Formats: sequence, structure tokens, C-alpha cells
Amino acid sequence: DVQLQASGGGLVQTGGSLRLSCATSGVTFGDYAIGWFRQAPGKEREGVSCVGNVDGTTYYADSVKGRFTISSDFAKNTVYLQMNSLRPEDTAVYYCAAGPLGVGCPPIEYVSWGQGTQVTVSS
Repeated sequence: DVQLQASGGGLVQTGGSLRLSCATSGVTFGDYAIGWFRQAPGKEREGVSCVGNVDGTTYYADSVKGRFTISSDFAKNTVYLQMNSLRPEDTAVYYCAAGPLGVGCPPIEYVSWGQGTQVTVSS
């Protein structure tokens, strides 16, 4: 079974930083894309950033470009999301998920989901 464990959320002030971690197991790390998604109350789940671990192809939502960085640690089978210059509109539950390579970052394409971690950015 593919399992993903997200962690690292918390409460931070505007302009602060957090690093989310997505630990994976039961998956050949290089065979999948791993993505970070978020869902705020009353809003649809959206793709934040995804990485295809075969060639390192990355995707970022326009709203986070230049502020968030996704990275992979193959030794630890873990994907990180470094979030800098956080804004109140980044407040959401963040999820990580595994999906097939080459599909970009639409949530519907990702088939294995971890539990979420709450990120709250205070103004």
C-alpha cells in the first residue's frame, strides 16, 4: 500500500516560513509524481506544487511562485515544501499525494492521499 504522511504545519505570522514534509512508503519513489495540494474552507482543493521524481520536473501554482520550493530527498523518500513569505491567503489544510508522472498538478489525477496538515497564517 502507498502511504503518505504529511507534517510540519502550524501557526505563523504573515511573512513567516514553514517547511512541510511528506514521508512516503510503499511506493518506488522515482516512479511517481508527488504533489502538495491545499484546501481552504469553502474552496476547492487546488494544486500548489508537484514534482516528477524521474526528471525533477516541477510545477508551481502562480500564487506561490517565487515563495514556495518543492524538493525531494530520495534517501528518505520524502518530499518537502518550503514555504516562505507566507500570506493569510495561504491558510488551508495542506495535503500531499502521489500520482502518475507527466500529468502536471491537477488534484483529480492524484490517486493516493495522505492526511492533511493545517497551515494558518495570521495577519
